[in-house]
Amino acid sequence: MSEHRSLPLLGGPPPERSDAARNREALLRAATDLVDHCGVEAVTMDAVAARAGVGKGTVYRRFESREGLMAALLNHSETAWQASVLSGPPPLGPGAPPMERLLAFGRSRIETNLKHGDLITAAGHSGARAYAAMSFAAMHVRYLLTQLGVHGDVPILATSLLAPLEIVILQQQTHIEQIPVDRIERAWDDLVRRVVSADAHPGAAGRR
Repeated sequence: MSEHRSLPLLGGPPPERSDAARNREALLRAATDLVDHCGVEAVTMDAVAARAGVGKGTVYRRFESREGLMAALLNHSETAWQASVLSGPPPLGPGAPPMERLLAFGRSRIETNLKHGDLITAAGHSGARAYAAMSFAAMHVRYLLTQLGVHGDVPILATSLLAPLEIVILQQQTHIEQIPVDRIERAWDDLVRRVVSADAHPGAAGRR
C-alpha cells in the first residue's frame, strides 16, 4: 500500500484567486496570533479585522460567522498536522518502524487535540471533524496496522484505537477526572501493543 496515494490531505474549497488566497491567509494569521497571545475567547470578528487591517465586513464575507472562522483555523491546523504525518521527520513521519510511527501518531494526536480543544469547542457545529479528516486518521492507522501484520477486522480495530484520541474523551479524562496526560499516553501505548500482539500475523513479530 502506498501511503502517499492512500492518505489524501484534508479537502478544501476550490482554488482561490491569488489575491483572495492572500487575504484569507492574512486573516488566518491574524486570528492565529490572537489565539496564541490572547486565547480563543479574544478572537472576535472585530478583533481579527483590526489586527489584519481590514473592515469587519471582509472577515464576514470570508468566513460568514465566528464559528466559520474557528472552523477555518481548525482546518488550517489539521492540514499542517496531516502534512507532518505524511512527510515530516520520523517517528511521526516516514522512516521509522511501523510500531514507532503508530505510537508517535497517538501521542501527537493527543497533544494536538488537547492544544486545540478550546478552538474545537469554539468552532461548534462548523468545527465538526470533516469526513476527510477522520478518513485520513483512520486510513493512516489501518495502514500501520497492516504494516505490523495485523489481520483481524482492521477497519474496526483502527476505529477503536482512534476513539480514545477524540477531544470529547480527552477533555473528560483531563478536565473532569483529572487524569495526567502522560498517563493517558501510556495507556494508549499499552492498548496499541495489546491489539498488535493479540492479532498480529506471526511473521510481523520481527518487524515490531
